[in-house]
Amino acid sequence: MPKFLFAYHGGKMPETEADIAAEMKRWRDWMDGLGDALVDPGNPVGMSKTVSVDGIASDGGANPVSGYSLVMADDLNMALAMAVGCPMVTQGHGSIEVAETHNMDF
Repeated sequence: MPKFLFAYHGGKMPETEADIAAEMKRWRDWMDGLGDALVDPGNPVGMSKTVSVDGIASDGGANPVSGYSLVMADDLNMALAMAVGCPMVTQGHGSIEVAETHNMDF
């Protein structure tokens, strides 16, 4: 079964302990709902830098990644259906880039 990368963009840091607890519960509930399809829950990421032929940019690019997860799904449409329930999307704090990963034989 194919694996899909969820690359999170955006997000919002909750301001109070109660907001943090509520946000964590939303994420846990969503991830629990993914069941065995969730291969790697991933993590948030820190400030990024972009490396290119032009050098190293310190701003993370036009839409920096704020976290990631890996899921298994039959196809892209199934992976997209999983992504739309993510709290980052439902709360309107960001977006998710969904891409199928490909195994490479080295």
